[in-house]
This record gives sequence, structure tokens and C-alpha cells, in this order.
Amino acid sequence: MASNEAPREATASKLFHCRLIPPRPDFAFTMTEEERALMGRHADYLREKLREGIMIMAGPVADPAGPWGLLILRAGSEAEARAVTDGDPVSNSGRGFRYEILPMLSVIM
Repeated sequence: MASNEAPREATASKLFHCRLIPPRPDFAFTMTEEERALMGRHADYLREKLREGIMIMAGPVADPAGPWGLLILRAGSEAEARAVTDGDPVSNSGRGFRYEILPMLSVIM
């Protein structure tokens, strides 16, 4: 390896499980028109992350306790993953959405 090359593990991306918790358990069923518009901006943002190769997949999870959003990201660090979730329009909406981010220990793809 040339001296100006970083070790493979230093530059390798990791996968992160991001759980978007909505402001209320029945949010998916009781959205207002304004909230629907916000979710449209959220979906557009995630589609852009997919085009950039940062997002692997996303979608709502039918949890009996209340639906929530699943987002799988490819990032170099948890801080990079947090920057993506912080940039999501729902995160900046002031409506009570929050993300939990957990690194994947291993992945079979």
C-alpha cells in the first residue's frame, strides 16, 4: 500500500439502522394535510439519498405498537449517519419526530 493511501478499514463505510419515531403512535393513520406534505418532502429527501448511494432502503414498518420508519444508511461513521438524519425535513419540522441510530454489526447482502 502506498504511503498516501488510508487503510481499508479507515475508509470503509458502515451500515446504520435508523428508526424514525413519529410524534404519535397513530401518525400514519391520522396525518393532517400539512403532515402529508411534510412526509412528501421527507420521501423526496430520502430518494435523493438513494440516488447519492447513501441510503440502502427505507419504508414504514407495521409495528402493532404503532408504525415507524426504517432507514438503512451507508456512512463512514455514526456522525455522518446523524448528519443525514438531521438533514431530513421531518427532523427540522419541530413536530416531534426523532431518529434512533444503531450501527449494524454485520450484514448479509
